[in-house]
Parts: sequence; structure tokens; C-alpha cells
Amino acid sequence: MSVSDTRLGHLTHRFAELEARLASGTLEGADFIAASRDYAELEPIARVAQEIAAMRGELVSLAALDDPEMREMADEELSRIRTELPEAEHRLAIAMLPRDAADVRPAMLEIRAGTGGDEAALFAADLFRMYEKYAAEQGWRVEVVSVNANDIGGYKEVVANVTGNGVFAKLKFESGVHRVQRVPVTESGGRIHTSAATVAVLPEPDEVDIGIEDKDLKIDVYRASGAGGQHVNTTDSAVRITHLPTGTVVTCQDGRSQHKNKDKAMQVLRARLFEAQRDAAQGEEAEARKAMVGSGDRSERIRTYNFPQGRVTDHRINLTLHRLPEVLEGTGLGEMIDALIAEDQAKRLASMDG
Repeated sequence: MSVSDTRLGHLTHRFAELEARLASGTLEGADFIAASRDYAELEPIARVAQEIAAMRGELVSLAALDDPEMREMADEELSRIRTELPEAEHRLAIAMLPRDAADVRPAMLEIRAGTGGDEAALFAADLFRMYEKYAAEQGWRVEVVSVNANDIGGYKEVVANVTGNGVFAKLKFESGVHRVQRVPVTESGGRIHTSAATVAVLPEPDEVDIGIEDKDLKIDVYRASGAGGQHVNTTDSAVRITHLPTGTVVTCQDGRSQHKNKDKAMQVLRARLFEAQRDAAQGEEAEARKAMVGSGDRSERIRTYNFPQGRVTDHRINLTLHRLPEVLEGTGLGEMIDALIAEDQAKRLASMDG
């Protein structure tokens, strides 16, 4: 997808205007915040646009050069620019792809044990630790909102809030069914079992994005159960919130404080309702989204972690890494996520060109 000189000129001019406005020191409050946001979004595009405009200008100047003594040097420079220009134009095309407005948001990460009993719960805990380590590499913050553990260290369900730069943009392709093939610690015969856990990554809305009225909520409090310390069965700290119009139910019993558990449950509820709104709004684009890397459907099997062979396979892009320990440590996961993002960008570019 080539960008015209007129479009390049418009981009660089708009960027220069934003730079001048911010440098003037005259912007305050909401105007400054809006201009700063626009600047941050436009800067990576404008920088590449300026680079392309400069290279195209050099091509014209070098081609017009008629000094015989400079011709050989000019031809070498022309060859270099003709090699680098398409690469820069591709970077610009990627930067100009329509962005998901939710990409800049923090995310709610939900992991649930699927088929496989205790082994599935242990795998869910492994996945959560993998995302924790990947988040640490990215400089993100992970805060557990709710956890339902079993007696052997597994998680039947864990919900966490992940905040930082570009969280949802990088984690959104993780939604789906993750399958594990290994000999469970609970298996005495040494047989390989297949278990699964479900991952859902939801963009977290601001409170103003989702209006929830008190009359639409049914709030129940009860005594928490399961691992969690002496306080668990002595106070009514657990909270269950039901959103009556949609039937969405959220529970939180992880904290000692009923008030904090209610706040965390509302945080999860807002994320789920926001995601439902997004799905409804994107309904017409559902088939197009399925043609990309993934639909985000949490029932779609997306990845297999095979312990006997030490490999991880992402079924959407047919990518296999024979570095299972590194993936579970978070380092290899970054390579897989980057490949998913690149594949999604390539398919969206192709659909636009088509």
C-alpha cells in the first residue's frame, strides 16, 4: 500500500502543527491532554513519513544529477535508497492501519481450568505465572483481582488486572483455549494426558465508558471458602454481583475486606459488559475478524503446549517453537506474540490492498 506525496505532506504538516502547539506553552487542561494524545498517536507515523519524503526527494535529486564525476557515487546512493524505500513504505503502511481503540487500554486477564480436573487447574496456574513473567519483562503491573485455588496449588479460576503501555494490544490474541499434553503429577502410570485451560483478555473500560445503575445490580455477600487464611470462614467478605439486565455474574472473595471485594467485582463486571458492547458493535465485522489471526472467541483452540517434545504450537499461524521452558518463563512468549501481531498486520494490509 503506497502512500502519495500529498498524504505524506499532510501527515508531516499536521505533526509539525501539533509540535508547535505543545511547544508554545499556551495549552492547558483538557486541550493539553488532547494535543498530547494526538501527538503520541501521530509521532511514529509522522517520523516514518518524514523519512520517506526525504528519500523520495533524494531520488529525484540524484536522478537529475548530470555531473559525470559524481555519477558513480550517485548510482550507489540511488541503489541504497531504492532498497530501503519499500521497507520504509511498508513500515508506514503498518503504522497507518486502523487501530483498535482498545489497544491502549489496560486489560482484565481471566484464566479458567477446563477439561482435565486437577491437572487442568495446575496448567491454569502455569499459564498465569507465564503471563506474570511476560508482564514483568514488559514493565507492566499485574494485580490479582480474584483467585479460586485448589488444594494442590492449581487455579480453578484466576482474574487479574494488567496495567502498562500497550497491554491489550499485545495480549488480545491470547484469548482462547490453551491445551497441554504432559504426564500429570497426579498420574502414577506415567501416561501422557491432554488437559486445557481457557484464557480471556478483556480491555478494561473507564467508569464513564460503562454506565451501571444500582437498580440493575443484585449484590450478595457470604462467607468465603477455600484456601486463604483463618479469616476466610469467619467474616461475610465474599461478594457476588449479578447484573440483572444481562445476567452477568461476578464473584470476588480474595480479599479480607467486603468493600474491596465489591470494588474488584465491579471492575471485572465493567470489563465484561464493555467487551459485550464491543462484540455487539463489531457484529458486522465478525466474519472479517475471523479471517484474521483469531476471532478472540474463547472457545477456539489456539495453542498446544507439548511437554514430552518440548514444543509450543500456535495453531492459528502454524508456528512451532521448540522452546517450551522459555515460553513458560515469558521470554519465548514474546516471540510468539510478536509473530501473531505481524501476521494480523499482514492480513489486514492484504485485505485493504484487495
